[in-house]
Amino acid sequence: MESDALILDAAARSFHVSGAHVLVGLISAAAAVVCALLHYEFMSISSRRLARARLPRRTRVFVLKLAMLLAHVIEVWIFAGLYWVLDRFPSLGHLDGPFEEGALDFVYFSAVSFTTLGFGDITPMGAIRILCGTEALVGLSLITWSASLAFLEMQRDWAEFRHPKLVSGKTREERRKRPREEGHAQPSNPTETP
Repeated sequence: MESDALILDAAARSFHVSGAHVLVGLISAAAAVVCALLHYEFMSISSRRLARARLPRRTRVFVLKLAMLLAHVIEVWIFAGLYWVLDRFPSLGHLDGPFEEGALDFVYFSAVSFTTLGFGDITPMGAIRILCGTEALVGLSLITWSASLAFLEMQRDWAEFRHPKLVSGKTREERRKRPREEGHAQPSNPTETP
């Protein structure tokens, strides 16, 4: 009978969702959507502009990686701002650990969570843990999205070096030749058409 009471007590605690959990969950969902939209816009604009730019291959890939890095930094700061705000309301949870740099400690914790590094020197307590879990999922998703876009950009630009016939069906050497050198028949009689 005592074991039944313990099981019921454990079940009741495991399914208890407070208003703080719901609020932090909604804030987390909103942050995930904002970061995904921001990331999409950064990648979309960067890809379109770089496709039209007359830059060397390496420069295009480098500029794309800088745009990706900037997007990730902004996303980390978005979550850091949320940690800072939520930490001001004890009922929503708090971050526990050595805070030596003030507001930059929230940025540090956000970067550690975003990259799923998780040092453990600062620990989330309470409902704010929902935001931490969401940030890890968002960070993992957006970092892999950036990696796949970088791969596609490099694959597109460097395809001719790996597979010379992928670009216009001709090798580089064939594309460099002039029409006369390619063996186009020249009419022997100028009035004759091929």
